[in-house]
Amino acid sequence: MTFKNVAEAFNYYRNHSIEQIEQRAAQLKGTIDTDPNADITSINIELEGLKQAKENLLDKQNNQKDVDQRGFNPITGMNFDLGQKVPKDNIYASAEYRSAFLKTMLGQKLTDVEAKTYKRAMELAELEKRADAFSTTTSAAAVLPTTTLNEVVSKARTMGGLISEARDFAIPTKLAVPIGTPSTKAQWHTQGVPVESEEPDVDYVAFDGHELIKVFSISAAVRRMSIDAFEAYLVEELTACTLEAIADALVNGTGEGQGTGVLLGVTWGVTNSFTYADAPAYADFAKMLGMLKRGYGAGAKFTMSNSTLYNQVYTLTDLNERPIFVPDPRNDDIGRILGKEVVVDDYIPDGTILVGNWRYMGYNIPEGILVEVSRDSSFRSGLIDYRALAIADTRPLVGEAFVKLEKETGV
Repeated sequence: MTFKNVAEAFNYYRNHSIEQIEQRAAQLKGTIDTDPNADITSINIELEGLKQAKENLLDKQNNQKDVDQRGFNPITGMNFDLGQKVPKDNIYASAEYRSAFLKTMLGQKLTDVEAKTYKRAMELAELEKRADAFSTTTSAAAVLPTTTLNEVVSKARTMGGLISEARDFAIPTKLAVPIGTPSTKAQWHTQGVPVESEEPDVDYVAFDGHELIKVFSISAAVRRMSIDAFEAYLVEELTACTLEAIADALVNGTGEGQGTGVLLGVTWGVTNSFTYADAPAYADFAKMLGMLKRGYGAGAKFTMSNSTLYNQVYTLTDLNERPIFVPDPRNDDIGRILGKEVVVDDYIPDGTILVGNWRYMGYNIPEGILVEVSRDSSFRSGLIDYRALAIADTRPLVGEAFVKLEKETGV
């Protein structure tokens, strides 16, 4: 590129990095040394523009260092600017937003940084508008902080049941996401022989958006709680009301205004389900594993209710009179049938037994959990109302990953 004057060259290179400027200058000097026909005049114009652009960048860097040093106290070792900026990356995961969120829910005063962070987060969130007619001047609604939401989900996974086994997502609704399924193994190859390409086996899943709402009230004395104590209470309450609803939908969801469960979301037939009359037998469990399609058995687990396990399965024995259910000596809550782990989920109807790879069952919470507080609706009782709102969905990701055994109807 040829420049008419130094200003034109400077304007071109002033937004380049110092490394790029130095690299270009070295190229031009190499051209002067090796090319006897080089246009020395235009090269000198470009070199001068490069020099001025580099000096300009160095001046900017020195000015920034001066600003940083003015905020630093060499005696205390503290930076006065530390913590005074609103976090830009993933604001919901920041400590400032967590503190601001919990203080707002408690009605406590925010610091300047917390107030700015909370205001910024509110601007970013697409918040659900209240439908109630009363004033909301003392109300606040915000997305649950990432750390708190992670604690809710983590606690839910300790509840046991399918929610501790299913795959959790946080993807936009209606977005089709590819789900890989077991494919054929690699083939031994003869040298020099062409190999045909193979398309991977991929299923696609798109989650819908269904609303989950729960309103709970606590005494106004909550304002005296510490934010850590309040967060612990909030985690407990949200786990109980929101995640348990998702756990139920993973099994029994109809898909109409709610998530789709495994019992109604999988197309059952003679290839993946059968029944028993009075009680399941040892051979039934072997048959279930035999019906499970190739590739899913490695991570498969039996799932049933606590009643089914102890009333119908626990006393079963094989042909050698050995118990079919083998408890884990290291953990009383875990046992195995035919080498496969047993998951107890009381949302599964009594008499129904499932086996499958539950990583192919999923639930989606695309925007976290929205929490709103109101001190208006319970004026006479002295209570504070909290409302949890989540957009969520559940559905089987790959139907062929599951097999069902259930008691005959009418028996």
